[in-house]
Amino acid sequence: MVKAIVGACWGDEGKGKITDILAEDSDIVVRFQGGSNAGHTIINNYGRFALHQLPSGIFRKNILNIIGNGVALSVENFIDELKAVTEQGVPMPNILISNRCQIVMPYHKALDGMEEARLASKSFGSTKSGIAPFYSDKYAKIGFQVSELFGSKEDLMEKIDHVLDLKNVLYTELYKVEPLDREEIYAKLMEYKELIAPYVADTFTILHNAVKEGKTILLEGQLGSLKDPDLGIYPMVTSSSPVAGFGAVGAGGIPPYEIKEIYTVVKAYSSAVGAGEFVSEIFGDEAEELRKRGGDKGEYGATTGRPRRVGWLDLVAARYGCQVQGATGVAMTVLDALGYLDEIPVCVGYELDGKQIDYFPTTTELKRCKPIFEKLPGWKCDIRGIKKFEDLPENARHYVEFAEKHLGVPVCMVSNGPAREDIMYR
Repeated sequence: MVKAIVGACWGDEGKGKITDILAEDSDIVVRFQGGSNAGHTIINNYGRFALHQLPSGIFRKNILNIIGNGVALSVENFIDELKAVTEQGVPMPNILISNRCQIVMPYHKALDGMEEARLASKSFGSTKSGIAPFYSDKYAKIGFQVSELFGSKEDLMEKIDHVLDLKNVLYTELYKVEPLDREEIYAKLMEYKELIAPYVADTFTILHNAVKEGKTILLEGQLGSLKDPDLGIYPMVTSSSPVAGFGAVGAGGIPPYEIKEIYTVVKAYSSAVGAGEFVSEIFGDEAEELRKRGGDKGEYGATTGRPRRVGWLDLVAARYGCQVQGATGVAMTVLDALGYLDEIPVCVGYELDGKQIDYFPTTTELKRCKPIFEKLPGWKCDIRGIKKFEDLPENARHYVEFAEKHLGVPVCMVSNGPAREDIMYR
């Protein structure tokens, strides 16, 4: 069986934890898109980790972890992450990299930073991980696929020359910096080849056969529905599709009809990193209080360390996100963070040009939307340590049930703390 774990809204919902939990009964975990521009925070018996590229199944023994062809592979970050987790006592994971994966080059990161600086106040809030330039090159057919590193030097040098004909115009004319050097680029690619050679495999065939053998496969996405370049808050989106349907493409070797379960993660409140429309956002002291209480160490980006923007649960956005993902079940996370509130505002609709709407519009209209809140009674206590949903305070259960009714999808898991065991099933 193939299952996908994806985000409902802006990302940062807690997908890593849910993947880590579901990996216990799985054979393979695959990261199918994105790169080092987001982090999945996981707390387990080995400690606390912020994974950026490694699949969240690496903590489970006897699991095969795969970095799929849809991922933006940063070789340096891959090696650094492997070293970091093993130095914290995690056994060396069983991990493979698709030979069809493409590589984030140093100039991708440099271009990302230079463009954000050039845009100044109109920047996209990029993590400067090189993701947009990487995917631009991939679809412009000037990216470097892992398999190309194992081909002939002549072919690789010819491609490098073609790439630099384009890149150096940007470097010298737009950004006014020194041009890239072909020999340095080749040397860097050969360095990458040596570092990743032990992990590179034909993962398409491996996954194709695993599906035929009936193995349990988890597809792990990054970010969430509202960051999808087609269906999200364009242009303030990411550069790859974080939608479960793309999992069949980004993992490779998996027919779309084999994805039977899609767990869409919804945070009990809202948070976002980077620019973009956020209707239920709150500010000032109210926001800072929620930010301090959220997550396991507050709402700060696992990749950037930046304070996340926060707001109340937006059921219009979350319902749309579940529809985009084709959710079969919802995992609600960080419910415990709301225990300090007497009343909890929940966004149940938008006001657009004086009219109430309950659908999620395009960005052009979203800019004009105002939130319509309904206040639910709080439970005013710490709910960490509770193991059964039925044992939650009545108002906490009502909060989940209220959200479930609006989402139109069963809430099958509720997380009430950062640790692996802080989970309740319904």
